[in-house]
Order: sequence, then structure tokens, then C-alpha cells
Amino acid sequence: MVELSLEQAFSQAKYHVEKGEVSEARKFYQAILTAAPNNKSAQEALATLQRAHSSTDIQGPSQTVLNQLLSLYNSGQLADTVKQAQVLIKQYPDAFTIWNILGAASKSLGDLDKATLAFKKVTELSPNNADGYNNYGVILKSQGKLEKAIEFYNRAILLKPNYADAYKNIGNAFQSQGKLEKAIEAYTKALFLMPNNVDTNFNTGNTYRELGKPEEAIEAYTKALILKPDYAEAYNNMGVAFHDQGKLDKALEAYTKALVIKPDYDEGHYNMGNTLKDQGKLNKAIEAYTKAISFNPNYTNAYNNMGVVLKAQGKLKEAIVFYTKALSLNPDCPGTYNNIGGALQDQGKLEEAIEAYGKALALKHDHAIARSHKIHQQAHISDWKGLEDNCSSLPTLGVLGKAISPFSVLALEDAPERHRLRSENYAREIFSQQRVMLPSKPSQMPKRLRIGYFSADFKDHPVARLIFMLIECHNRNRFEVFGYSFVRTKNDKMREKISGVFDVFRDIHNLSNTEVLETVHEDKIDIAIDLTGYTKDSKTNLFSSRLAPVQINYLGYPGTLGADFMDYIVADPIVIPEDKRQHYSEQIIYLPHTYQPNDNTRAISQKVQTRENMGLPSDGFIFCCFNNNYKISPKEFDIWMRLMAKVEGSVLWLLKCNKWAEQNLKREAEARGISGDRVIFAEKVANSEHLARHRLADLFLDTFNYNAHTTASDALWMGLPVVTKLGEGFAARVAGSLLNAVGLPELITHSEEAYEALILKLATSPKKLSAIKEKLEANRLSKPLFNTEQYTKHLENGYQQAYQRYFNGEIANTIIVPE
Repeated sequence: MVELSLEQAFSQAKYHVEKGEVSEARKFYQAILTAAPNNKSAQEALATLQRAHSSTDIQGPSQTVLNQLLSLYNSGQLADTVKQAQVLIKQYPDAFTIWNILGAASKSLGDLDKATLAFKKVTELSPNNADGYNNYGVILKSQGKLEKAIEFYNRAILLKPNYADAYKNIGNAFQSQGKLEKAIEAYTKALFLMPNNVDTNFNTGNTYRELGKPEEAIEAYTKALILKPDYAEAYNNMGVAFHDQGKLDKALEAYTKALVIKPDYDEGHYNMGNTLKDQGKLNKAIEAYTKAISFNPNYTNAYNNMGVVLKAQGKLKEAIVFYTKALSLNPDCPGTYNNIGGALQDQGKLEEAIEAYGKALALKHDHAIARSHKIHQQAHISDWKGLEDNCSSLPTLGVLGKAISPFSVLALEDAPERHRLRSENYAREIFSQQRVMLPSKPSQMPKRLRIGYFSADFKDHPVARLIFMLIECHNRNRFEVFGYSFVRTKNDKMREKISGVFDVFRDIHNLSNTEVLETVHEDKIDIAIDLTGYTKDSKTNLFSSRLAPVQINYLGYPGTLGADFMDYIVADPIVIPEDKRQHYSEQIIYLPHTYQPNDNTRAISQKVQTRENMGLPSDGFIFCCFNNNYKISPKEFDIWMRLMAKVEGSVLWLLKCNKWAEQNLKREAEARGISGDRVIFAEKVANSEHLARHRLADLFLDTFNYNAHTTASDALWMGLPVVTKLGEGFAARVAGSLLNAVGLPELITHSEEAYEALILKLATSPKKLSAIKEKLEANRLSKPLFNTEQYTKHLENGYQQAYQRYFNGEIANTIIVPE
């Protein structure tokens, strides 16, 4: 003893205490007191031992007895272990080793109350027993008492500084608290002490993945798999990390390995379904979800995601069946209610969709996506009271927190900065695709640039009607023009017509994302143009993987996509003036007159149309707005009703969008003192007939936040003047751009007061209105707006400048196309 320092003697004493060798521990404490009679630590430790082992059984159970108990425990005979331990404790009530084994066996059997009592007893009987504190912490964690658990783990580490298991457990507790950086710190210490611990490597991977660090997660999972090659869960979670990186093929490889090891692994099949879904392999995704459900009939998320895939296939009834099953298993899932709302919405059941979104919000008030969908549909049915109640969060909706589809609120406010922030948030959250390698840059400038137009709207749709003549007018000596359709449309004359004017037209709706990329790269597209943006059935995710060296946001979405993979947006000096450029993430291709193309060959029905057969008064003034009803807000409507009160016999002619909007807008008119009968709704008809009936109206009144776009072109093409108010954002300035391009800037106003005054002036001054109409008729074919050939040359110039910058090795920058 005399050869040991006091510190070494204390260490040996603690060692024997932890082993339950009380008599040996006592010898060391007595030796310390012999050398240092006033050492209080030794005095207290010896007194503790005396109290804990004062019975005749002071030596505790024999090692043979303990070995027999341990043998039972190690062989998995847990119930017998508990019975034997309880017998021994009656004989040896102060033997903390027996209490420790009792706690471990009880915990494994799920008897947490008994385990808690046992481990607590260990810490009381052996205050310096690190294992006791660590084990007690494990029980506290399983009871959700995380702070208390961490406290006990730290006590264990104070007693045993190199206690790897305690560091691991602290990491687990921090992970459960969401304190991920602290969890990584604890796991790192555990792995330094015990680098070959499979579970710690696995948990480190999980934590890195939660932190949004998939590369580090994959490295940790790889270490776990080296130590345990048949670790199906590690392969599965590695697949999720690859998915997070956008490496979908590698994700599928990892899931496949997990399922080879564990064929009935429901979560592995589910995650494989998610990746196949994101690849666009919808039928294979359904197969994977079906397997997940077969192994786990109560797999709520699998039912929900099956519904998502079926909805994407247009199988709305089947989708709702699966969503309903998911809700039967978990009625408190706001995401599933949101998904049901989407399916009902696509079925045209708008009130039921709004109700479903409301249920999602009742469960989760801050469910941003459900709120954006709800207010968008409330706008569609002109439920302004409901909108008012739900729009208080609009300034932060999609700007902070969870991303939403930017299009859903585009018509609800004229706020270009927030529109950009929503788009950036959406792009950042939704598009994590890995960039693929493009073919190397050619050594010589191509003689013919290959342009790819990508759209969900190559059908009877405004985009197709606007762009048809542009495609036909492209100079085939300098451009080869490809069309790629995201959506299959049957029995659609415009689809048949527009598909024929492309040099190459491909229906890619049933191709996976990987197959689309391969197809487009084989086509050697130089410039890829997104005509859909964030509107219905978009596939902007394809652009996030890089379809072409130059990528352009054009026409379909009136605003920025907020994505770093889109190089340019096509605009003009009115829709994006110099002082608004900061609200667009893309560089701008400025066309000289207007960004919007037009078809100057559009057919106009020769069918005789009269006011009477349209339900209009024969001699009253016809105010007209053929914008979608969701663009109409109380601000415009208040003005329109005041104007109708002043213009005797006038009516408001609107487009019939749905029965609810019709009822609500008539009701809103009545509330403002105007008979609902004076608000007349036009049925939807073939486009040629729709164009022709514009001749029956006197003046087109524009909406504010989201102007008339194609509808303004329709009106101006038919000689119907449009009065607009110039707003702040792209969507709120389009009609101004069109009026400027047709030589009628006098119909552009800059305030609500000026807008109202100009409309009243024209409605009550027949000569002034007649003069405007005569000017419009003279300008229609002489000004730039409907000069499709000239417009095409300007756009081609912009394309060539954009590609030339790429070819020169220059970054994208503002392009100004000369007149």
C-alpha cells in the first residue's frame, strides 16, 4: 500500500466498490486513513460502505451466485433472471450487483417501473458506481425524462471519464431533444473511445442526416456497415441520405441491399417507393408501396403516398380511397387531409376541398401548404369573407418556415419581394436534385441552335395559343425546335396542331426523370425553356438536374422561379423595370416591346352572335372582365360596383368559372347596392367563338394583383379596349406591357383613383371611347404587339446572345435585345 499514491489508492478502492468487492475496497480506504487519518473523503467512503454492508451478509453474495445469475441473464432467460434476482435480494438486500442485473432484465422485459426502482437502488447502494448512473439514465430516457437522463449520464462520466457508453447515451438523449449538434459532439467522443461500436456509428449517421448533412451521414452508415455487413437499417437510411442528395439511383441500390438482407422490411419498401415516385416511375412506386403495406397493413404513410402517386396518375377516386384508409389509421394527420383536399380540388369539388384543407389546419394551424391551398380555392369561389379570415398570415406565408407553391398566392397580393422570397424558399426546399454532367461544350459555335420548349400546356390552353405562331415562325436555318410535353392529352385539336409545327415533338409524360434527362441529352439541346414554371403539372425539377447549358424561364409563370439553375427570364422594360430587377433571381432577357408572344393568325368564329343570345341588354353599357374569377378581389369589385351605379343600364360581363363564384359574386354585388341580375356570366365556349363575342362588350376592366394576360391579348386582338392599373410585380404589369406594345399607353393608370376615373370617363363619353377603339383598330396590325414575325426575331436574338455568353465561357448576365 505504501507504494501507492493517495489518488491511486482511491482509484483502486472505487474499482473494487464497482465490482461489489466490499472487503477489498475497505482495505484500501483503511490504508488511506492509516497514511492520512484526517482524509474526509476516505472517512465518508468507509462510512458509506459500513452503512450499506452492516448486516451479517457484509461480504455480499459469492461470486458463484453472481455468475449463476449473470448466466441466466446472458442466455436471454429474462423472466427467470428477474425471479432469481428477487429471491437473492431478499437474502442480500444491499448487493447492488444483483439490483443492477434485476434492472437490466426488467428493462429488457419492458417493466420500466421495476427497472427504475432497481437502478435507483444501485445508485443509492453504490454512489460511485458509474454503470448504475448510466443505466438509470437509460430508464429515465425511455420515460421521456431527457434532462434528468442527461444529468445521470454526466454523473457516470464524472466517475468514469472514458465511459464510451455514457457518451453514446448522452448523444441519443440530445438527438431526442433535437439538439443535433450536441448529439454529434457526444457521439464523436463515444467513437473516439469506442470506434467499432455499430450503433453509435449508425446513430451518428441518423443525426447528420437530420442536420441536412447527407455526405457525413453516408460516411457514418458506411462505417456501421463495415462493422456489420448485414445491417439492413443502415442500408435503408443510407438510401434516404442518397435521396436527400438527389442521387436517386444510388438510393435505390442501397434500398435493394437492405431488402436482400431483410425482404419483409416494410420501411425499406416504402422508401424505395418514395424514390421511385420522385424519379417519375409511378407504376413501380405503386408496386413498392403495395409491398410495404403487405408487410405492414397499418402503414399509414404508405397508404398516403400511394394516394399521392395515384393522384399524379389522374386516378383521383382511387387516390381518395387510399387517403381515407390512411386517415382511418391516423385521423390526426394534417398532411393527409391536405392531400385529400388536392384530389377533391382536381375533381372540381371545391367546397369539399376547402373543408378538407380546413381540417388539416384545425390539426396544425401553421400548416403552410394547406393554408395556401385553402385560400387559393377560396379565391376561386370568390369567398372573400373566408379569404379575409385566412389571409392574416399572408405576409409570412411561404416566406418564412415551410415552403408553399408560389403560384397559389400570386393573385392575392402585389408584393414582388415576397413573391421572390417564396420562390426561393420553394426552390431551396423542393429541388435537391444532383446536377448531372452535360455534354462538353462544342469547339465551334453550332450553326443551328437546338431549342427545347418544355410544357404541360401543349393543348387547348392559353400558353399553346400564344406560342403556336412563334414556333412556326422560328428561323429553321438557325434553329432546330423541339417540343417536350409533360401531359398526354387526347382529342385535343390544339395539341394536334401545335405538335405538328415543332421539328421534333416528344410526349415524355410517361418517362421517368432519368429517362427524360437521357432523352434530352441525346437530343443535344442547347437551350431549355420552361413554359410552365410553378403552374399546374409543372416539372421544374427536371431543370434542377440541368437539361441544357442555358435554361430559361418563359411565359407560363409570370414571375421569378427563385432557382439558381434557371439562368434567364424573358421580360420587357415594363413588366420588370430597372428598379424591380432585384426581385428576380434570373438574369433578364429584355425584349424591346413586350415579353408576350401572340398569334396574328388566330381564327375568329363567323357565327352570328348577339347581345340577346348572350343574355346581355341590347342597349346597355357592357363592362367586361374575362379574367378567371380568382383574380377578382374586393378592391376592383368595389370600383366596378360604384361605376355601375353611375352608368345607368350598365352590366358587368364575367367569365363563368364555377357555380360558387357565380353565386358569391352576385351576392357581393347585392351587398353593394347593385342587383345581382346585372352581373352576367359567360359560358365557356370554343376559343374562336370566345374571341368573336368580345365584339359585344364596350370596355374590358382589368384586375390588379394578377392582370389579364392572354385575356388582354384576346380583347385587344378583337378591338376591345382594356383599362389597367400598373402594379409592382410581374403579374401586375402585363396588361400595361401589352397596351404599350399596341400603342395605347393612355389606357394605363397608376392608382385606383385614376383607374376608376378613366373607366367612368370612357363609359360616359361615347366619342372618347370611339376614338380609342379607332386607334386600337389602326394600331392592331401596325404596332409590335401582334407582329409575330418581328417578335420571333427579337426572341431569337435573345436566345443567341444567351448561348453566345455560355459559349464564350461568360456567366449569365442581362441581355438587351435591340428593336
